[in-house]
Amino acid sequence: MPTPPAAPQPAPSPAPPPARTRDPRLDVFRGLGMFIIMIAHIPWNVWSNWIPARFGFSDATEMFVFMSGMASAVAFGRVFDRQGFLVGSARVAERVWQVYWVHVAIFLLLAALVAWMGPMPFGDKTYMQQLNLVPFFRDTATNLVGFLTLTYVPNYFDILPMYLVILALIPVVLAAARVHVGAALGLMAALWLSAQLRLLDLPAEPWSDRTWFFNPFGWQLCFFLGFFWMRGDIPAPAFDRRLLALAVVVLAASVPLAYWPLYVAVDWLGAIRGEMGWLITKTRFGILRLVHFLALAYVALWIVERWGGLIRNAAARVCAKVGQQSLAVFAVGLVVSRLAGIYLDFAGRDTLTYAIANLAGIAILIATAYLVAWFKSAPWKAKAPKPAAAGSPALKAAE
Repeated sequence: MPTPPAAPQPAPSPAPPPARTRDPRLDVFRGLGMFIIMIAHIPWNVWSNWIPARFGFSDATEMFVFMSGMASAVAFGRVFDRQGFLVGSARVAERVWQVYWVHVAIFLLLAALVAWMGPMPFGDKTYMQQLNLVPFFRDTATNLVGFLTLTYVPNYFDILPMYLVILALIPVVLAAARVHVGAALGLMAALWLSAQLRLLDLPAEPWSDRTWFFNPFGWQLCFFLGFFWMRGDIPAPAFDRRLLALAVVVLAASVPLAYWPLYVAVDWLGAIRGEMGWLITKTRFGILRLVHFLALAYVALWIVERWGGLIRNAAARVCAKVGQQSLAVFAVGLVVSRLAGIYLDFAGRDTLTYAIANLAGIAILIATAYLVAWFKSAPWKAKAPKPAAAGSPALKAAE
């Protein structure tokens, strides 16, 4: 009797793609950026004379935006890949919603603070004048609507509106990337160029021609370079001594044109910097800011690659925790910077008070990161009990 043919076996299901572990460098450098941003926003803070921005064209803003792009590639890009365009867009919309209300909360808290402080001097201006909130309190009904619709963006409240627009561009850029990555890169370049030509300026207030300090259509270039680099669509350059030497030359050459005591004291340096305005503009993200940032990032990554312990010690772990909770830490940092400035106004400015203001601010950011992480872990939720092992007393009792 012939042997019946074996039943066809189902084709093995494809193995799921390996989970990509979170790059520790991302969190460490984001955390470092949060500390720098807080220090830079304390008014007349002598410690801010030693942040990287004083020695080059780029600063912590580039770190924040580029690494936010990297983090968004992990948080949102995977949703687009696994669950489709509609669900991915909904995930981005949820984040836009969260960031928008954080922006509103920061504004209301600081507006209440300066209203409570009253006309007390803030350097050569009152606290209210420094934040450009006099028009808001003069005509609150009109400007509250303007603030909520992002047509009134006062000083100091301009980073998160930029981030909101860039987040909203993620589905648009990813739609172009579905055609070809080159189409997405072309769209990014076109938006950036339009910003340089001032074709996409956004009004910051209805009574003047002042525009948003951070033009999102210029800064999206920095964000999406980080986004596509994290996804692997833009390959990272291999470490090469010649490229490293070029990066060091770029960093060194920028110091005389970025360090203000030098270009103020030397007339010809000041003249050159004046002619370079459109290349280093922070508002529209001038191209030399990108060049400087990429050179700085290349050197930093080379250092980390050579001395890996720099991102695996106790201090790096603290920085990483801060970087993991960047939105909450950033929001608290903006408030803490103002409070530190008020403290310095009353306590005076000397070595000790500067140390107290800055170190206390850093400690608050660290505490915020750990507290938010604890809340996110939802410790109040009951954990499922572990199944009893075979032969255990608990299992025998159940039988």
